[in-house]
Amino acid sequence: MKQLRFMRLIIFFDLPQKTKADNKKYRNFIKFLKNNGYIMMQYSVYSKLCLNSSTVLTQKKLLQNNSPTDGDVRYLVISEQQYQGIRDINESMTFQEKITNENRLLIIGGQNDI
Repeated sequence: MKQLRFMRLIIFFDLPQKTKADNKKYRNFIKFLKNNGYIMMQYSVYSKLCLNSSTVLTQKKLLQNNSPTDGDVRYLVISEQQYQGIRDINESMTFQEKITNENRLLIIGGQNDI
């Protein structure tokens, strides 16, 4: 079985919201992120837990194909271990972040799903 090396893909974006068309592009991008398993860390900052580097490559391609052409969209890839080094001063981490920070990552599904 292939060795899993969990990674975190973090998306940072700043999109215009001046017109109705801009707002629709913004909403569609947020919808794309949520439908693809990204969680909101802060406004305009989303992250996704990826099983390995090939999953990250797939997500990068999806992002390039679904990002609005206006505005600024950036990503950063770090290991899950590095991500766990994030400290939340106000204790507002999401459920997914709390689970992975406690080193109790649970993968649901069979071997073929991984």
